[in-house]
Amino acid sequence: MDVINEIIQNSAAGQLSKGYKSLVLLLFSTIVSILLTMLVILLVYGPYMTIRFGY
Repeated sequence: MDVINEIIQNSAAGQLSKGYKSLVLLLFSTIVSILLTMLVILLVYGPYMTIRFGY
């Protein structure tokens, strides 16, 4: 937890209030969780997808 606090203090969000820091951290974790979910879905259902490139 100390490492996360140190990173936040040295980032651009370090000067913000606690509410804004929480909002930035929530937004970041939401984006990361969406990306990880998309990766898992792609790995599970990837072989069954039909992807076509064309005009």
